[in-house]
Amino acid sequence: SYITLMAAKKVIIIGAGVGGSAVAARLSQQGFDVTVVEKNSFSGGRCSLIYDEDGHRFDRGPSLYLMPKVFEETFKDLGEDIKDWLELKQCNPNYKVHFHDDEIIELSCDLAQMKTQIEKYEGAPGYSRFLDFVKESHYHYESAVNMVLRRNFESIWDLLTPSNALEGIRLHVIDKVYSRACRFFWTDRLRRAFTFQSMYMGMSPFDAPATYNLLQYTELAEGIWYPVGGFNKVVQSLEAIAKKNGAKFRYSCPVKSIDVDSPSSSKTKGVTLESGEKIEADIVVCNADLIYAYGNLLPKSPYASRLSEKNLTSSSISFYWSMKQVVPELDAHNIFLAEKYQESFDDIFKRYQLPTEPSFYVNVPSRMDPSAAPEGRDTIVVLVPVGYINPKVEQNFPEMIK
Repeated sequence: SYITLMAAKKVIIIGAGVGGSAVAARLSQQGFDVTVVEKNSFSGGRCSLIYDEDGHRFDRGPSLYLMPKVFEETFKDLGEDIKDWLELKQCNPNYKVHFHDDEIIELSCDLAQMKTQIEKYEGAPGYSRFLDFVKESHYHYESAVNMVLRRNFESIWDLLTPSNALEGIRLHVIDKVYSRACRFFWTDRLRRAFTFQSMYMGMSPFDAPATYNLLQYTELAEGIWYPVGGFNKVVQSLEAIAKKNGAKFRYSCPVKSIDVDSPSSSKTKGVTLESGEKIEADIVVCNADLIYAYGNLLPKSPYASRLSEKNLTSSSISFYWSMKQVVPELDAHNIFLAEKYQESFDDIFKRYQLPTEPSFYVNVPSRMDPSAAPEGRDTIVVLVPVGYINPKVEQNFPEMIK
């Protein structure tokens, strides 16, 4: 049978992050012989945890659990109920957005609360425009999930079709997040409060396609959640399901190369570890960063060279603070926006610098999950976006910090 045939297929997955663990769970469930090789001694990649000696726990990467239905569907596909694996708590409000003059806007899933917040700046007509914004972002969300997230484009021609071109117009892919928001919000404060979210993807709201206001929709309609125990709980759950289906996870096993029949071949034979060990496989799934994979794990190619010349998304500087007290002024998610809003993004994306006046994000996981900090204390993560390290541009980060 088809499943029996597939059972003989050996799969190597590089990286035990969220993507690698999810693929391992799916393929092992389908009968593949799956081995995951991970360079670190721990799971999660960017979705891993940091602990200090006093009992503070930090999420190294993601701190916003969005699009909960996609997670639910993933676990359902694996024959599992997500409630058996994760305890989720909803954030309310979603954020506190702080402006340079200490004014604060709270964003929430509660429409009554949002009505009060919107009308404070733009009156009753402003709330009506806000609902129009939600309607448009809802369309962007539903269409993008069905058109892009649930489909695989094996070639550029799968993407460039008349129907997709028409849908691209409806999704406002040519317009930008900020300029599109200006159609619905007439005050500077609300325009900022509903556009900074593009930074989740390392993109400026002045450059990101307007399609991405779908992020604001999922926050407003589905909420922002926190998995008790930290975001690595998601990875741990997927790994446990994969292991239950027979998958093997090997840690502290960095990969030196993906082995192919010849430099020009697209057929893999397996991987070679840094230790020199070779592992044969019929299929290799690489969950490492695209540029790193083509530049370091695969044979040199013109495509790899072109990738290395591409502009990257922003980088960030993260601070992990173990507080000796609770900071009641902070919620779980706090955004501090620069007075010179566009200039701060231009510093990052056009000049590749640390902004003179940065916008930044403060996450307090202990506000949602007391186990993230000792009693009577807070665990705080501060994330400051900066330009990525660009060898083509003069950058002196120590001088910038001064």
